[in-house]
Amino acid sequence: MPIELDPAALGMRERLSHADFLANARASAPAGFRMRTHAEFEGTRERILSSHRTGDPLHVFAYGSLMWNPALEHDGQFKARIHGWHRSFCIRNFVGRGTPECPGLMLALDKGGSCNGVLLRIPASKVSQEAAILWRREMTWGTYEARWVTAWVDSAPVPALVFVVDRRHERYVGKLSLQETARLINCGRGVLGTCSEYFDATVRKLRELGIRDAAMERLHEVVGHVRASS
Repeated sequence: MPIELDPAALGMRERLSHADFLANARASAPAGFRMRTHAEFEGTRERILSSHRTGDPLHVFAYGSLMWNPALEHDGQFKARIHGWHRSFCIRNFVGRGTPECPGLMLALDKGGSCNGVLLRIPASKVSQEAAILWRREMTWGTYEARWVTAWVDSAPVPALVFVVDRRHERYVGKLSLQETARLINCGRGVLGTCSEYFDATVRKLRELGIRDAAMERLHEVVGHVRASS
C-alpha cells in the first residue's frame, strides 16, 4: 500500500523522487481517470531518449512551471524560441490544482504559432537521473506527449525536448473563450494549490525574463476582471 505524499510537507523534487510517487498517483486518481500504463510510461522515455546522443547534455524547453519551479538539476538556462507551437490553457485539470468537483485548467503547448520560453541544460552525467524525474512530472497523467523540436537561442539552433498536449486525450479542451478560460483558472483548486497561483507565477516569470506573450497578457486582464467580480 503506497504512503500518501503530502505536497505541503515535501518539495516538488522530493515528491517526484519518492519511491511511492507513481503508485500514489495511481491510487489517488479519480474514478475513471485515464493514465499511462507502466509499459506506456517507460516506453515513451526509452523511445525519446534513444534519439539522444550519449555524452551530450539534454536541453529541455520550459514554457510554464518548468520555468519557475523546474525541480531539475541543470547547469544552464537560456531564453529560447520554438516554432509551430504556442502556450495554451487547454487541459482540464482534475488532479493537483483541480478536482472533478472544482476543475481547473493547465498549460500545454498546442499546435500553431511560436513560443518564447527557457531552455534548461541538463549535464550529460545527469541525463538519465533527471529524465526519470522529468517523466514522472510530465508524462504520468497521459495528457502530454514528449517530442524533439528545434529551439533557437539567439540565432543558434538547439535540439530540445518538449512536452506538448495530446489532442486525443479526453481532458484536452481546445480553444475556449477568454472568459471561460479565466473562470476555470480562478476556480481550480487541489492538493498542489490553485490554478490561479500557477497562472500568476507563470505571468510573473515571463515578465521577469522580459518575455512578451501578448495572449497571456490579454488573459491576465480577463482573469483579474473575473476575480474582482467574484
